[in-house]
Order: sequence, then structure tokens, then C-alpha cells
Amino acid sequence: MPDRTSFDLVIVANRLPVDRVTGPDGRVELRRSPGGLVTAMESVMRGREGAWVGWAGEAGEASDPFVEDDMYLVPVPLSADEVADYYEGYSNASLWPIYHDVIVQPVFKRRWRSAYEKVNRRFAEAAADCAARGATVWVHDYQLQLAPHILRELRPDLRIGWFNHIPFPPVELFMQLPRREELLRGLLGADFLGFQRRTDAENFRSACRRLLGATVKGEIVTTEDGRAVRAAAVPISIDADGLQQLARSEPVQERAREIRHELGDPDLVLLGVDRLDYTKGIRHRLKAFGELLSEGTLTAPGDVLIQVATPSRERLEAYQTLRGQVERTVGQINGDYAPIGTPAVSYLHRSFPREEMAALFVAADVMLVTPLRDGMNLVAKEYVTCHGDDGALVLSEFTGAAVELQGAYRCNPHDIDALKTTIMEAARSPLDERRRRMRSMRRQVASHDVARWAQDFLDDLAAAPDKPERR
Repeated sequence: MPDRTSFDLVIVANRLPVDRVTGPDGRVELRRSPGGLVTAMESVMRGREGAWVGWAGEAGEASDPFVEDDMYLVPVPLSADEVADYYEGYSNASLWPIYHDVIVQPVFKRRWRSAYEKVNRRFAEAAADCAARGATVWVHDYQLQLAPHILRELRPDLRIGWFNHIPFPPVELFMQLPRREELLRGLLGADFLGFQRRTDAENFRSACRRLLGATVKGEIVTTEDGRAVRAAAVPISIDADGLQQLARSEPVQERAREIRHELGDPDLVLLGVDRLDYTKGIRHRLKAFGELLSEGTLTAPGDVLIQVATPSRERLEAYQTLRGQVERTVGQINGDYAPIGTPAVSYLHRSFPREEMAALFVAADVMLVTPLRDGMNLVAKEYVTCHGDDGALVLSEFTGAAVELQGAYRCNPHDIDALKTTIMEAARSPLDERRRRMRSMRRQVASHDVARWAQDFLDDLAAAPDKPERR
């Protein structure tokens, strides 16, 4: 990468794509961050000269910008109070519940909102400082909804896009947010707004119409100063080719065989892979599996469940409560139904490298993706890409992925009886049907991979209307 400090493409996200990790010997190294955003954007940045603005994940002063894997990384500092108020508070205790159908009750504090505004300005200023004249700036996700408008004020020469990785709520829920109009105006600072599903874009446009009195024609929202902003669906995806090559490699195939052997060579392996979040439906899934064992429809050790629950926001009370509930349920199921030495549920509360995750996908007969609400859920696409034709995907109808993956066995995770029926339908369906479904979904993911998603977004941003609309 050239020695330069201004770039034609700038990514702005809450987190940098790397974490600083201190090893047992005290040495500090950079490690790729987990998460769908980093996975998706890493492939976007590959081969491009661009900058990435984000928080390094630790409270305190930020380091100077540095280059890692040919990316120019610009750390944004957050104090301990800002982590608590901007990130844990407003982003994840106020916005996140509202945007996920109020599965838990949101909390609103004016101190949190003030921190959110302050931090959004800091991110926008950092992006403005490293963006070349006329550059494209791509802002990501719900933590930075005020940044597009601030960027517009700082640098009117920029082409600004924003993408929402989570759902956008119906107006009736969005209206609960204090100072909700400011969030809409913040987003309308962009030229193009991308959402996971059409209904998310429609929800945003409806909010602009009802709460701002904005003129909305099709996908175009006319702002108060006469600018035209397009809001449309651009569903995110994965690096399908790279992941498929990894899954087909002999080390991953051998590890998949080892996993099944370590489980006691069961007849049926069910798999759930989620962040430990109340939106993911983990408790509902465990309840369904426990009832199937109780009824004798499934029996351990012949039928087992692996549940990977990646740690998430562990300082928040709602997440601490969820962890306790999940672990008690796992213990109860294993205590009631598992023989000595072979758990019915293998519960893994930690992160795994890509190679191990690919091996888990290869090993699992049925993938359970059953969130109560999810913007997309890339795990569904990863399983379809990694597993052979004999797999089956049980997929919540409340995910963005359900719109694209028509070959999945769709379910309503709130309906435990229906969820149990769907799990068994997937597990016992004829091989020919599973093959037809899996091949159809794999073609969909391969033809709509992350490279196409990124190019579609950038093309939409470049083509977005840049002239004021006449009223």
C-alpha cells in the first residue's frame, strides 16, 4: 500500500477488523476480529486501496493509524465511560431492543444519547480527515446513524453510503425512541441507504414520511433541504467460493470426521451457531430439543445437539441473565437424558477459528438457524456453502436469509410445537429432497456472494441521485 493518508474509499464501522491480543508471554499481536461485518468487508477491501475507521475494542487512548493486511486502519478512541454509555448503553440497551421487536424492554437515558452523539461526531471527523476529495465513504450499522449527516456537514464533496446490518423496525416501534427525528435526519445525510430486506427499507421510508413529513416516491426520500436520498434493499452475503474451498480441504474434512467420532458417532447431529444474544432464539431451540428427547422422538446418544454460543456483550445484565438461563437448560437436558460420558447437548461458549467452524458445518446433518429476529444471518449461508448435498437447514422466517434461501425448512421459532415438527421434517426428509433443496440454496449463495453484494452497493451509491428534487 502506498504511503498516504487520504483515500478514495473509506469504511467507517464501530470496530476495526483486528483486535489487539496479549498472549501468555506478554507479547501483543493483532488478530482478525470475529463477526459478519468484518468477514464481509474484509473481502471487499482486499485488492482495494482504502482506509478503515473504527474502534480497536479497548477503552483508552487510540494508537496512531497503521497498516495491516494492506488496509490503512484508523483507530478511534473511546473512554471507559463512552464504552458504557455509547456502546453498551444507547447502542445495545436502547437501539438494539427497539430494532429487534422489543424482545427485551429498551432503556433510555439522556446521558447515553449524549455519548452517542459525541462518539458519532468523532467517527465522522476521523473519516473526513482520511477521505480524499470526492471520496466514497461507506458507513456501517446502527451504532453510527448520526455519522452520515455529520459527514455531509464536514465534507459536502463526499459520496456517502450507509448500510444497516440489522433489521429496521416498524414505525410504531421506532417512535418509542426519544429524539427519533434526529436519527432519521442523521441517516438522510447519506446519498444511498442500504438495508437487508425490502421491508426494512420500507419501514425507514415510512418513518421519514410520518415523523419528518418527508416526500417519498418509490425508493426516494426527499430531505428537508431538497436532496434526494435512495433507500433500498441490498442483502449481504458471504465469500462463498473461499469458504467452499476451505470446507472441501482435506484438513477440514478430516476434522469433521473427528468431531462426529468425538460425539460418539451419532446417527443425527444438530448444530446451532450463534452469538449469545436474546434475539437468536437459543432458549426456544433448546426447549424444542429437550421436548423431542422427553417424548422419545429423539434419543441420546444417537441424536445430539452442538450449540456454539459466542460470548457477546457480557457486561450487560440482559446478556448475563440469558447466559445463566441457557447454561441451566443445557445442564437440565444433559442431566435428564444424556448417558454417562456422552452429553445430549455439547455447549461451547467461546469463539472458534474459521477452519473449526467449517468443520462443524460439514459435520452437522441439520443446521438450526432459529432467531426470533435477525437482519440476515450469515450462518445459514455458511452452512449451505460448506455442507454437502445431504444436509438440511431449519431457518426462522424472521431472518433476512429466509427471503433468499427458499430451500430451507422454514419455521416460526416462537411456536415450539411447530419448531419440533420442522426439525424432524428436516432430519427425516428423503435424501433426494434434501439434495434438491441444498443445491438450490448453494446456487443462490454462490451467485449472490459478498463480492456481488459489495459491488451492488457501491454501484447503487454511485448511481444515487445527487441533485435536489423539485417540490
